[in-house]
Amino acid sequence: MLLLQFCILIGMILIGSQMKGIGLGVMGMVGLSIFVFVFGMRPGDPPIDVMLVIMAIVSTAATLQACGGLDYLVQLAEKVIRSNPSNIVFIAPFTVYFFCLFAGTAHLLYSLLPIISEVAAKKRIRPERPLSISVIASHLAITGSPMSAATAAFAGASILAYQGALIDIMKVCIPACLIGILIGCLSVLKKGKELEDDPIFIEKMRDPEFAKSLDADEVGEKKELKKGAKSSVVIFSIAVLLIVLAGAFPQLLPVFEPGAVSLVLKANGELQMVAVISMITLTASALMMITTKTSAIAVTKVSLFSSMATAVVSVFGVVWMSSTFMAHNEVVIKAFMTDVVSAYPWTFAIAVFILGALMFSQAATTKTMMPLGVSLGLSNPALIAIFPAVNADFVLPGYPTLLAAINFDRTGSTKIGKFVVNHSFMIPGLVAIGVAVTAGFLLGAILL
Repeated sequence: MLLLQFCILIGMILIGSQMKGIGLGVMGMVGLSIFVFVFGMRPGDPPIDVMLVIMAIVSTAATLQACGGLDYLVQLAEKVIRSNPSNIVFIAPFTVYFFCLFAGTAHLLYSLLPIISEVAAKKRIRPERPLSISVIASHLAITGSPMSAATAAFAGASILAYQGALIDIMKVCIPACLIGILIGCLSVLKKGKELEDDPIFIEKMRDPEFAKSLDADEVGEKKELKKGAKSSVVIFSIAVLLIVLAGAFPQLLPVFEPGAVSLVLKANGELQMVAVISMITLTASALMMITTKTSAIAVTKVSLFSSMATAVVSVFGVVWMSSTFMAHNEVVIKAFMTDVVSAYPWTFAIAVFILGALMFSQAATTKTMMPLGVSLGLSNPALIAIFPAVNADFVLPGYPTLLAAINFDRTGSTKIGKFVVNHSFMIPGLVAIGVAVTAGFLLGAILL
């Protein structure tokens, strides 16, 4: 029976991921309905905390986009990337990482991909090299960013839920992921043939129009910044700082009468990080709109805001289905995994990685797998070290960042292989995440 239920779980995830958009969420609800009405499973708790964090954080990032702040960040990143084109294999992914870490979203990457591809091609550096590791870097930035839903969920009420959890995640995962990206850069430094020896590129260069366009001075027209773009970035930066301070010094926050645990308060009356993050980010959103005179209607029309709806529905369906399956089969799962995980904590990273590859969502994978890690008795440092493993959404080449990188590489060097999984992102992804998890265990032993 367990095997059949597991096949249904994986089947719904696979079908939903192929449907794109809200497919993962609606197919998750199909799976949940089968579990409840056919197998008689008791429904688990829906991931309301993660959904609230996604709505708050992405709404604030959408406000930043509507105010022109994201355009300003992209221009800053472009200057850094163009400053040293010969070392773009190293410059591009680290630039992408820090900007996505700050913004809490990988959406900045879409504007940077054509710049990375153009700069590499002009220097006759195979664009596959910087593009592939830059995509992985944008994903790794999510696990450690105080402005990402995955990190907020991990530090929140139902998983780590201790004072200073956010800061512990940041001080381990950020340096661990940076080490992973560095080794990932080295893994692609000589990947593939040199561009001028690549038969696909040679064939493309026989077209005079292509050759001329490749060496043109620009990718597209430079966006003119809105009047309040820089002000919105300042307000957003203050919000990030306040969240970090709230995580580092929880004693600065008000404490209320002890009572039942809720989404807002802990049993001892302290504020949950979900509540703190929601209040700070949406207040920052309001200040950005007022200061820059950006209408609330304009915020709802930007691409980030519409992506929020997709993320919320996806997390709602697939996590609710997964948590119901996990809770119903908890005894069997724990009996199967406890001995191995207790002896070798790093093996839990493999399970997290596999589910992450199927779920296409760091937040959903975090909310599904990390509570299981807690129930298996894994220590907080071990769970934090394993956290980067949720970034396995590159394994199946259907994630938007991968497809965008392939499409922006006009030389054809970035591609999906004949066997699908042998694509341009597999090696740097496996190397970067493997190294990040390993470094996380070492740093956790020293810092925590």
